Amino acid sequence: MNRRRFFKTVAIGTAGIALAPANAEAKGTNGSGDGATHAESKAIGSIIDLTLCDGCADRQRAACVSACREKNSAKFPEPDPKFLIDYFPQKKHEDWSSKRDGTSRLTPYNWTFVERVEVGGQTIFLPRRCMHCDDPACQKLCPFGTIGKSKEGAVSIDANFCMGGSKCRDVCPWHIPQRQAGVGIYTKIAPKLMGGGVMYKCDLCADLLAQNQTPVCAAQCPKSAIVFGEKEAMKAEAKRRAEMIGGYTYGIDEGGGTATFYVSKVPFEAIDKAISAAKGTDKAPGRPQMRVGVANPLRNAETLFAAALIAPIAAVAGAAIAVYKGKQ
Repeated sequence: MNRRRFFKTVAIGTAGIALAPANAEAKGTNGSGDGATHAESKAIGSIIDLTLCDGCADRQRAACVSACREKNSAKFPEPDPKFLIDYFPQKKHEDWSSKRDGTSRLTPYNWTFVERVEVGGQTIFLPRRCMHCDDPACQKLCPFGTIGKSKEGAVSIDANFCMGGSKCRDVCPWHIPQRQAGVGIYTKIAPKLMGGGVMYKCDLCADLLAQNQTPVCAAQCPKSAIVFGEKEAMKAEAKRRAEMIGGYTYGIDEGGGTATFYVSKVPFEAIDKAISAAKGTDKAPGRPQMRVGVANPLRNAETLFAAALIAPIAAVAGAAIAVYKGKQ
C-alpha cells in the first residue's frame, strides 16, 4: 500500500464509520433474485434453553465450558511478566494469568461460563457468553478498528492488533470482553502510555460457522440446551418454545437485537434480580447482568457523537494495520 492509497483508506474509513447508520446491515446479493442480502442468507443464531440446561450436574465442569476452553486454549494469552505494569493514565493493569483455571466468570481464559442462581425455590443455570449483537456497539466504537463481524454474524476481536483500551467492554450492554495485560501489539509500541493488553471474548466459533459446522458449546451439550441454526428460524423457534410453556425470551430485542435467544419459564426480571443477589459484594468483572430491555448504546445521540469522533482514529489505525499486514 503506497502513501496515496493509505490516505484514501483513511478518508473512506472515516466517512464510513462516522456516517453509517446505527442499524446499517451489510448489503449484497445472494444470487437468488429475491432481494435478500448475502449477510441475511448466512446469518446464524442460537437458542439457549434454560428449561433444559442443568449445568451438567453430573460433571465437574459444564460441557459447554470445557469444550470452549479446549478449542480456544491455543488463543489464550501468555503475558510477558515485564509488561505486567500499570500504564498511564489509569495507573492499573488487569492480570488474570494466575487465575486462568477459573470457570466461575468470563475471563481472557474462559469465554463462557454457567451461572447458577436461585429464583423462587428453583435453581436456574445460565450459560453466559457474548450475545453477538445485530449492530455491535463494540465494533462501531473500537478506536483501533480491530473488531469485526462475519457474514454469519460472529463478532470477534483481532488479538494481533487490539490495544486493550477496553472501550468495547465499556459500551457493551453486558460488559462482556475481558482484558489481559502483558500481551499484544501495545507492548511493542508504548506499554506505559497506551492500551493495557488485549481484550478477549467468545467469537462464536467463527471458523466453524464459516465451514457450516456447529460451535463446540452446542456440539458438546448433552441436553441440547444450546442449538444453532438459521437466525430467523432460531428466533421463531425461541418464541414458539416460550409460548408453549407460558415463558419468556431474552435477546430478541435486548441490545438492539442479538444472535442469542434465551428461553425461560421464569421471568428474566426475576433472573436478573437473582444474579445481582448471587453476586453480592463481588465487584470483579465477568459476571454479566440480564436486564430486560437493555438498550444498544448506539441509539444514544451522545454515543453516536463519540463514534464520529473516534472514526478518524479508527480509520488511521485501520490503514496502519493494512500497511503492516501488507509487509508480512
